[in-house]
Amino acid sequence: QVQLVESGGGLVQAGGSLRLSCTASGRTFGNYAMGWFRRAPGKEREVVSAVSWDSGTTYYSDSVKGRLTISRGGAKNTVYLQMDSLKPGGTAVYYCARYTGTYLSTEPQYWGQGTQVTVSS
Repeated sequence: QVQLVESGGGLVQAGGSLRLSCTASGRTFGNYAMGWFRRAPGKEREVVSAVSWDSGTTYYSDSVKGRLTISRGGAKNTVYLQMDSLKPGGTAVYYCARYTGTYLSTEPQYWGQGTQVTVSS
């Protein structure tokens, strides 16, 4: 089994920044893509950003492009999401996920418990 633990959420004013972290433990050997998703109140969960196992490929949703940056730690079992110029629409529970394979064409398989991000106007 794989466990994912997110941290770094909180309350921030619009225009501010937060940095989310996610660390995987358990059966983490192998190389996997990882990503960040979010679920806003009353909405479906959506992908925010994702990164391939080697950081060679990244994805950002149109709504966050240019304001969020995904990166991986040196051990590849950690992923970060630097969030700048936050908007009230960014209020959501943010989830970390590990994909089934090395690239973004695979599917998310393991999920963290989520961390709340609240952006006040």
